[in-house]
Amino acid sequence: RHPDTQVEQRFTEQWFFRITQYSQRLLDNLEWIDWSEITKRAQRNWIGRSEGAEIDFPLVRDRSRKIRVFTTRPDTLFGATYMVLAPEHELVETITTPQQRAAVQAYCERVARMDLVSRRSVREKTGVFTGAHAINPATGQPIPIWVADYVLLEYGTGAIMAVPAHDQRDFEFARAFSLPVVEVIRPGGAADQPVAEEAAYESATGGDVLVRSGPFSGLSVPQAQKAIVQWLEENGWGRARVEYRLHDWCISRQRYWGPPIPIIYCGACGIVAVPERDLPVLLPDIEDFRPDESGVAPLGRIPSFVNTTCPQCGGAARRETDVSDTFLDSAWYFLRYPSAKRDDIAIDPELTRKWLPVDMYIGGNEHAVLHLMYARFLTMALHDLGILPFEEPFKKFRAHGLIIKDGAKMSKSRGNVVTPDRYIEVHGADVFRLYMMFLGPYEEGGDFRDEGIAGIRRFLDGVWRIVRDADLDREIPLALRRAVHRAIRKVTEDLEELHYNTAIAALMTLTNEIRKYGPADRWVAETLVLLLAPLAPHIAEELWEALGHTTSVFDARWPAHDPAMLAEDTVEIAVQVNGKVRGRIVVPRGAPDEEILAAALRDAAVQTHVAGKELRKKIVVPGRLVSLVV
Repeated sequence: RHPDTQVEQRFTEQWFFRITQYSQRLLDNLEWIDWSEITKRAQRNWIGRSEGAEIDFPLVRDRSRKIRVFTTRPDTLFGATYMVLAPEHELVETITTPQQRAAVQAYCERVARMDLVSRRSVREKTGVFTGAHAINPATGQPIPIWVADYVLLEYGTGAIMAVPAHDQRDFEFARAFSLPVVEVIRPGGAADQPVAEEAAYESATGGDVLVRSGPFSGLSVPQAQKAIVQWLEENGWGRARVEYRLHDWCISRQRYWGPPIPIIYCGACGIVAVPERDLPVLLPDIEDFRPDESGVAPLGRIPSFVNTTCPQCGGAARRETDVSDTFLDSAWYFLRYPSAKRDDIAIDPELTRKWLPVDMYIGGNEHAVLHLMYARFLTMALHDLGILPFEEPFKKFRAHGLIIKDGAKMSKSRGNVVTPDRYIEVHGADVFRLYMMFLGPYEEGGDFRDEGIAGIRRFLDGVWRIVRDADLDREIPLALRRAVHRAIRKVTEDLEELHYNTAIAALMTLTNEIRKYGPADRWVAETLVLLLAPLAPHIAEELWEALGHTTSVFDARWPAHDPAMLAEDTVEIAVQVNGKVRGRIVVPRGAPDEEILAAALRDAAVQTHVAGKELRKKIVVPGRLVSLVV
């Protein structure tokens, strides 16, 4: 939006999907699905499971009416010295006293012109007293009820019990308006302390104990949380509750582009779904689809679209003018793909069972808590309806990293985007492709630098020379054969785990080994080309043909390593002198004890601790340890 454009919040009727019914299930399945941990952590945070209590605070003027709050810290109830309502809370208008009505109304109107981002980041604490009081059920004392912008209607119940001694935001608000601060949690083992001057004590460790909390004083925080919730339930003042940060999914959008929500409103029949025979509802062809200052959705300004007849009674009716969220489309498109050629059914059961769920999904982590969450929810819902035989859409998900250039994320807005074409023209697609994979771990990304490409070019030039200069019929030494088997195992494992950078590093190591023990024979050259093919397909295809093959390298069988060839010829052994490791030696595997002991005594580091001293004891643990006592 333009910085001079005024923001105004309005309450409108919109359509929601009840994703909150699946909150715990969405959370539980994160324990077993094979997804990137960074993505699973983002979803856990977005779902935001909190265990705590709902507590009712009766109004002083009418104790039959109550303000309900949710808190994760019922142990601090005795320290609640005031309450705060979100400006949009339904009770604000009814509990505000006549003397405070003008001030409260002016404040709420001012907050309505703020966007939610601004409200979440506001630093200066502002608010206004409603003139009303509630009863703290723990102390029986009246506490004032305020309205403030730092409480949001969308979180919890839109009302909080403020405990300024143990919540920093509440503390700052209390200091700003001279409200009482009562400490009810004492740090474990600490003596009673005066009220803090600069910050609240927010900790809740097992060693902290309650003070000034009636019969619960002296209990630890974990003990008090259980005891106070039980006490609230017994007295009808509250109850244990699990709360989620996740809210129902609003699919309504007040714009032109998007699928119109297929609903008709009839004065006689009420809300009526558009019959399947009339689907899809098509967008009207209009020139001006921009929003205007009226706040009415663009489709709502088109009488020919809005005005229709009820499919049930045939009377005059109007269409829904909101369109659906584009995330609704992306949350199920993959379910339609196998059945795309069928016009009579959206999801063919047999084709779906054959092709889905998705085996591997690779994408950006920016979709971790929207597209991916919604796709999981819709899949679960369709599974419960008997339409899908599975409840999780993607067996494996891996989030790719970000490419950094000039110290910032590569993006159009920063003007640091690299166009691949010019690099491909100079170096070829394989070089550019390998360089991008070699930048860093796939799920982390890396720093793009022009000078780094030259190293990849030299590597591929080296591979070309190895194949060109290969002696296809020679007998290669055992050391080179072992090196190839190590590379086969390493590259195979790394490709399966998307560790492309270390797979390339393993191939670089192999080329060094070939130059050291070379030239390559046919088996070595062919194995090198096969391992390179998934990473640099163009040069691999050329080299495969150069080795005399008439079919594609991708028709060949992937090489397998021989575990017996991975056994090392040598072993490293620690050498202790009087119980402390003083050196390490490398000896042939299976060497006799006398040879191992002689090698240990020749080691320079060990010599400094045994030279000129009497050796009282010599112990050799084959393959592991030499222990000397002097």
